[in-house]
Amino acid sequence: MGDYSTETISHIDREFISDLLRKGERLDGRAFNEYRDIEVEVNVVAAKAEGSALVRLGNTTVVAGVKVLVGEPYSDSPDEGVTMVTAEMSPIASPLFELGPPKEDAIELARVVDRGVRESETVDAKKLCIAEGKKVYMVFADVYPLEYDGNLIDASSIAVNAALLTTKYPEMKVEEGKLVQTGEVLSLPLKNVAVEHTVAKIDDILILDTILKEEFVQDCRFTMAVDKNNNFTAMQKGGGSGPMSLELIDQAMDMALEASKDIHKVVDDAVKSVE
Repeated sequence: MGDYSTETISHIDREFISDLLRKGERLDGRAFNEYRDIEVEVNVVAAKAEGSALVRLGNTTVVAGVKVLVGEPYSDSPDEGVTMVTAEMSPIASPLFELGPPKEDAIELARVVDRGVRESETVDAKKLCIAEGKKVYMVFADVYPLEYDGNLIDASSIAVNAALLTTKYPEMKVEEGKLVQTGEVLSLPLKNVAVEHTVAKIDDILILDTILKEEFVQDCRFTMAVDKNNNFTAMQKGGGSGPMSLELIDQAMDMALEASKDIHKVVDDAVKSVE
């Protein structure tokens, strides 16, 4: 995620990776447009969260947990609930992460994944309303990397979406001014599911799903959220100040579209396994 390259990778290694890419090869033998092996497990922390998922993307592992609470709506949207993604990077995942308050990388990870959820209108905010202007459901998706070997964004996006798809929570209503349970169990009102795909630019070469060593030498990255209808619902450039031409952006979009169907299937299969 961050700008650690000057501290953790030598100039010789940088040149080796660049030369390898120019020959059409990657360190782990994958094609430029190929994801690592993906495993998705849902309901992994059922006792502590209303929805959860663990994602293994190669040697990157992320768990996402969803909590559904009741709170007051924002004043400018009294009939809408709230959905928010947060991230916490612990040293258990990588020595690159430090203890303490959320650092820039954790904030950026949360912001990019959150944008994919919000801009896609994954959760129907109006259906999270319990009593207009008084009480709404508040959906918090928390991301916890467990192992970091590159591409936390895509792994986290997959985990958050799988967790949202399996979230169950008690229905609440306001009765005589008090909040009470109805006895019913609800699933989240989902409108659209879009998974993020991140393409890295190294020199003028684009690669999908970077491992950590590739991340260290990227000029920048381009993240795109793609829904099941092949619509791009969010885009975010980051990971460096290097420019991307319109031609390269078009290529990156094609790579995301090509990969999207398979990623959505992995998520759907995991969700169906517990239905």
